[in-house]
Amino acid sequence: MRVSLNVTAYPEHDIRGHLARIVRAADAGAIDTVWVADHLLQAAPGTADDDPMLEAYTTLGYLAGQSERVRLGTMVTGVTFRPASLLVKAVTTLDVLSGGRAWLGVGAGYQEDEARAMGLFLPPVAERFARLEETLRLTRRMWAGDASPFEGTYLRLERPVSSPPPLSRIPVLIGGMGERRTLRYVAEHGDACNLFDIPDGGRTIRHKLDVLARHCEAAGRPYEAIEKTVSTRLQAGESADSFTARCIALGQLGLDHVVAITDGPWTEESVATLSAGAG
Repeated sequence: MRVSLNVTAYPEHDIRGHLARIVRAADAGAIDTVWVADHLLQAAPGTADDDPMLEAYTTLGYLAGQSERVRLGTMVTGVTFRPASLLVKAVTTLDVLSGGRAWLGVGAGYQEDEARAMGLFLPPVAERFARLEETLRLTRRMWAGDASPFEGTYLRLERPVSSPPPLSRIPVLIGGMGERRTLRYVAEHGDACNLFDIPDGGRTIRHKLDVLARHCEAAGRPYEAIEKTVSTRLQAGESADSFTARCIALGQLGLDHVVAITDGPWTEESVATLSAGAG
């Protein structure tokens, strides 16, 4: 069972020092990946939209310079936030400068209030998913060194060059639990899904994994090739033993990577609890 943390909130003061301490604590412990939320306005539960929020890829570049081992990615980038080629270039740059530690975390996007407030492009839902599928196809082609013209319904690139190439095969995590499109895209184009720890005795997770398995079969892809991640919350004051028990229970449902969030900013103590629970 891999265990990661997702940075969704930032302190009011000394953000730079805070992030350095958090990623170093994760790097020194048993944490697999440090994820950051990709929003321009604060969107974590219990926060106001004008609370501190950093741009994701600039933040990941800083975290790469402050760490040596942990993997790095967004949980997740809305596909319309950046032009597709710019997104591929940003993730490739992160991979090259971090020594091969990047993820691409991507989804269709959903924050209409944020888009209106910040002037972000957010087309209707059907177009978002079509753009997501085209971006996933373009990404694989660019990383394979194929610079031939790309002609999609929405994406048209005359010469999508990707140089330098990634240092390794960058894994692609597709966020969301939609059964008709999202989980099918995971089976066809992704390396990992991200589900949510819903308190229903595991019923929803089992069902979503069954749907993913059927999509994998239809795509001719081994179900085992997909990393099954789940987002869960480390409660305030929760012990490492309690978190370990939760990880065991999630593993019994068929999940193999737990991504923890926390109320408010992470602390070195909460990272230590997470790391001890992972160990």
